Amino acid sequence: MESAIGIDIGGTRIKAVVVNSAGEVLYQEYAPTNDSDGATWKQVVANTTDTLLKKLNREKVVIGISAPGLPDENNKSIAVMPGRMQGLERFIWTDFLQHPAYVINDAVAAMMAEAKFGAAKGKKHVVMLTLGTGVGGAILIDGNPYQGAFNKAGHIGHMVIDHEGDCDVTGMPGSLEECIGNYTVEKRSKGKFASTQELLTACRKGDSFAKEIWLKSVRHLALGLASVTNIISPEVIVLGGGITEAGKDLFEPLQEFMSQYEWRTSGNKVEIVKATHGDLAGAIGAACFAMTKVNE
Repeated sequence: MESAIGIDIGGTRIKAVVVNSAGEVLYQEYAPTNDSDGATWKQVVANTTDTLLKKLNREKVVIGISAPGLPDENNKSIAVMPGRMQGLERFIWTDFLQHPAYVINDAVAAMMAEAKFGAAKGKKHVVMLTLGTGVGGAILIDGNPYQGAFNKAGHIGHMVIDHEGDCDVTGMPGSLEECIGNYTVEKRSKGKFASTQELLTACRKGDSFAKEIWLKSVRHLALGLASVTNIISPEVIVLGGGITEAGKDLFEPLQEFMSQYEWRTSGNKVEIVKATHGDLAGAIGAACFAMTKVNE
């Protein structure tokens, strides 16, 4: 398959692309999701697909769908996604769109984009974390996405960092997601800051309390990443998501903490890099996944 459509279904926007086998984005489309109404956002996906098909001037195409939740064993639908995206669970996209469609978790899709055409291009063993509202994750082993039993693998954000901490959405106490995710900043700062951006702005202005909270968060991230290196031993860890826009304020202290915690056998250490594909990563990765599946 020389090209594919990739669609990333986010809570705010639906992003769609046509990607060729060289990783070039030929066309792209954006549309609001309106995820409170299942019929509406599904129709948006259908309309967006039709628009891209007309631009391609083709009748048949393979489609990759990037979405939150856990895919079923055949990657035909999202099997588990409680609480939001009404109508997503068990919805068969191939039947609806009348084209072969393969569904993948959004964090896995982002990793596929980085592994095939981005920051981890050419690497065989990769871990990706998306640092945003929460913490998503994905794993590449021997060049293939590892989804594990029940397609649950890669949820690195739900590893325990502080066993005495509050439980996250999965019931894990003091998870990495709780320790650095944007949704807990207000709690972690005792109500002083409402977002990671506010916290970093104060930190840059010399606020000692903000600096303490931020460095504690980065230290917890380093503990999580060092644990990942012991379990999976990747060549590269790719970090994406809004929190990575902190730039050197994230990556410099992270490297310092990693030098303390990472087990560096024979001087080997994991490379930590920033993702390159931004908000199109999920759509690009979904297209890559679809091309891989249809060529199996």
